[in-house]
Amino acid sequence: MASPVDHRGWVRAALAVFAVGWGANQFAPLLFLYRTEQGLAQSDVTAMFSVYIVGLLPALLVAGRWSDRHGRRVLMRPVLVLSLAATVLMLFGPADPLWLYLGRFLAGLASGAAFGAGSAWVRELSAGAPPGTGARRAAIALTGGFGLGGLVAGVVGEFAPAPTLTPYVPHLVLGTVALLAAWNAADPYEPRGGPERAPLIPASAGTRRFLLGVAPWAPLVFGCASMSFAVLADLLGGDAGGRPTLYAGVMVGVTLGAGVLVQPAVRRLADSSPPSRPPVMGLTAASLGMAAGAVLAASPGLPGRALWLLPVAVLLGIGYATLLVAGLVEVEVQSGPRDHAGLVAVFYVLAYLGMATPYVLAELSRLGGPVPWIAGLAVVCALLVPLTQRRLG
Repeated sequence: MASPVDHRGWVRAALAVFAVGWGANQFAPLLFLYRTEQGLAQSDVTAMFSVYIVGLLPALLVAGRWSDRHGRRVLMRPVLVLSLAATVLMLFGPADPLWLYLGRFLAGLASGAAFGAGSAWVRELSAGAPPGTGARRAAIALTGGFGLGGLVAGVVGEFAPAPTLTPYVPHLVLGTVALLAAWNAADPYEPRGGPERAPLIPASAGTRRFLLGVAPWAPLVFGCASMSFAVLADLLGGDAGGRPTLYAGVMVGVTLGAGVLVQPAVRRLADSSPPSRPPVMGLTAASLGMAAGAVLAASPGLPGRALWLLPVAVLLGIGYATLLVAGLVEVEVQSGPRDHAGLVAVFYVLAYLGMATPYVLAELSRLGGPVPWIAGLAVVCALLVPLTQRRLG
């Protein structure tokens, strides 16, 4: 039996998404710290960062469809517990890096289960609000959790004692609060029940509009974000006045903070313009940000180089948020109530492939360094503009 609609219930659902997002990204500003404190190689820490998607991708697909059959809240309860368990495991990282791999993997499982079903939960609890409000609220909750989780972890890791332990304490507190708040939040969704099995990938994911108008640029959602705070911040951290962990945390906050601020404007743009305009603007920002990042990475003698990353992070944050909201709005348009969570999950699967950007670039950088590959991504973003205009109109 579904719970009655509580017009404030979306806040509790959004807090759950926010807390899982916090736990997912608290590791990002600590890459330099783990390299220096534990002597881990660049390939090791980028692999830890990216193993997150190994847990996330299958969980996104399976959990989204499962929640379509059984409901949102019943899934989110254990997911919040799993997110906390992942953080607890990462506290053992100084003893053995294996715990970091395992913690990141479990954080991916929790995120994969939470973001598709959780976004649908926020949308359904936003019934009665203007169209698209639910998508915007879900995107802001996700982006806010990602941004503040990384920012706070960077600040704590730079200044607090035990820098490989204390950055995880805020999530333990926040995750516990979110678990208690969301445990009995309303769930208006009526599970489909019955013997029929919903397909793992909904039919709406196979339409030409989705395959050619959304799927090609979806990985750039988190490709933009991780390029800013996990690639460029790491490359330029040595110029950050001896505060590389704080610098990386600030870049997480700037990147995703810019994303939060721009999302309402993107939502209004989506309401008043052709469908292709928001993703085209996002791709343009992504292309400019990556091109500027390549220039900075290629200019080690540039005075104040670390500070020049600030406007670049803003551009990449705008690219991230614009593409995220554009994708969620398109999903809302292209799906019905019975396949919404499933199509959200497919979109997030594609978007989260971009989280592998740091690891892929670290491996490709063995062939000529990172600059040509970053510049190449800028070109790819630019080439996707006419394709998206043609397919979305």
